[in-house]
Amino acid sequence: MDNVQDLRVWKPLQLILRQLTRRFGAIEPEMQQQIRTLSITQLEELAEELLDFSSQTDLVNYFGNISLSQPNQED
Repeated sequence: MDNVQDLRVWKPLQLILRQLTRRFGAIEPEMQQQIRTLSITQLEELAEELLDFSSQTDLVNYFGNISLSQPNQED
């Protein structure tokens, strides 16, 4: 991954982590790691979905419903 791609993922990643922390408090390290494995498209989808989350359980359920086994491809 080159620097431009790193930045494309880093900015939304940091924003999502800040939003989740502000809304629910500390996010478990394991959950943070799962978020870091998402592609840019998946990060964008999560950014929209988290607007409807009412608890960290919703975040856990979100990951239960998506396939993280697919390769992390940059869009």
